[in-house]
Amino acid sequence: MDQSTQPDMSNSLKVAVDDILGVIEQDREREIITRRFGLFDRKETLEQIGELLGITRERVRQLEKAILIRLKIAASDNKIPTVHDIERAMVRHLSEKGRVARVSDITEDIIGTSATPEQRSHVAFIAELSPNISVISENDDYHHAIGIKDHADEKKIKGFVEEIVKTIKQHGEPISVESLHDKLTHEHPDHVRALASTSKKLASLKDHWGLVKWPTVNPKNIRDKIYVILADNGTPMHFSDIAKAIKKSDFKRKDVTTQAIHNELIKDKRFVLIGRGIYALDSWGYSKGTVADIISDVLRKAGEPLHRDEIVKRVLDSRQVKETTILLNLQSKPQFKRVSKATYELVEATK
Repeated sequence: MDQSTQPDMSNSLKVAVDDILGVIEQDREREIITRRFGLFDRKETLEQIGELLGITRERVRQLEKAILIRLKIAASDNKIPTVHDIERAMVRHLSEKGRVARVSDITEDIIGTSATPEQRSHVAFIAELSPNISVISENDDYHHAIGIKDHADEKKIKGFVEEIVKTIKQHGEPISVESLHDKLTHEHPDHVRALASTSKKLASLKDHWGLVKWPTVNPKNIRDKIYVILADNGTPMHFSDIAKAIKKSDFKRKDVTTQAIHNELIKDKRFVLIGRGIYALDSWGYSKGTVADIISDVLRKAGEPLHRDEIVKRVLDSRQVKETTILLNLQSKPQFKRVSKATYELVEATK
């Protein structure tokens, strides 16, 4: 959005809210709506408002419902023109974002900059009254979101979202939005992405979607972030390079020290030290142990003596160490026995 339009849209929101409140004749009813939607301060509960006004929680709920019905009728009859101005802006931005979006995202789009809690409340309130907007209330499963009603009402939007959640669960691992789109019937990947973003059950990283409990799309601690970096890289990395990659990532919290990274690498069984400061994932087939342990494993699996060059080759498949280190272990460790020129076997194999 053009920077010059930002102050106008911010002011338009305030004007629209004032116009709506101006339609409410009774001060008590205006107070209820203002406090319930947090139009000028934090949102308040039915109990809090009831205590303030000296009425029951249930009476507050009844009044709120009745007021909103009257306001929706007034907006639908075009008695509050400024509501339609904001509604048009919402629909335009929703069309660009995939027809549905979180209230927080749409508010920032409309304002064109970081939105305040008050501005988000204004957008949510106006959306509640807009004839062409579907509202998805926030709960344990959904973020507070709005959509274009011509495309889908609240029930239909939730049905779409649950279908996406089910598809991801069945897939069993993070999936790109394009691949997810291929499994569904929506017109465009943007629509799938928009719907998925309203669900608290889902998370994404680099446009790959998965369940919020999967660390590969929603890393919550340093170890999870290390795992994601190594998995994305696909090859072993030095712990200092892992730290640099985390600092350059899209993670929400990425201000970590190199020492903290190293400490977590040492503690977690998923990470295997395969060289001096170099780590890999155990899922890549690497196993923990000293160079001597790896040599022993190579000879044990072979079931026969091996030439030192073959031993070096096989050890280097799972360890990034110098050849001289492997040869020194072969020559100095008691568990290895030279049986012919440059050929070794495991001592336990001869017992």
